[in-house]
Amino acid sequence: MVVRPLGETDVKTFKTIARAALIVAAMGSASAVAAAEPVVAVERTAVSAPAQSRDGLNRRVRIHNNTGWTMLRFYASDSRVTSWQEDMLGRGTLAAGRSIMMNIDDGSGACLYDFKAEFTNGQVLTRFNVNVCQIADYYYTR
Repeated sequence: MVVRPLGETDVKTFKTIARAALIVAAMGSASAVAAAEPVVAVERTAVSAPAQSRDGLNRRVRIHNNTGWTMLRFYASDSRVTSWQEDMLGRGTLAAGRSIMMNIDDGSGACLYDFKAEFTNGQVLTRFNVNVCQIADYYYTR
């Protein structure tokens, strides 16, 4: 067996492998935490978008469910886009009488978003052109 000193490529490879191991470990612990969380989203902040707009505007909106029914899904999509983005509640729900803080920021710099919520009674409520840069709360009511 020939032993040679580590070269620059070897060090870069080692660093890449070490970073990957850290990411996998972090994801594993995040999964364990997520599995321990309750299904009902209550008074917590939802992580909705990995991107952040650079304009400094606050796009965090507290979504209130005052309908009397559990909210099963919530979508917020840039009004310029013709399709709905992912369900921002994920595997959770939003019980009647509860609220959740959502970061409605997809990194595009948009302020106008379309909202769609689906409830256990089968009702789907859609609102277009909600300016998330100007509001702090959005209420769903009967």
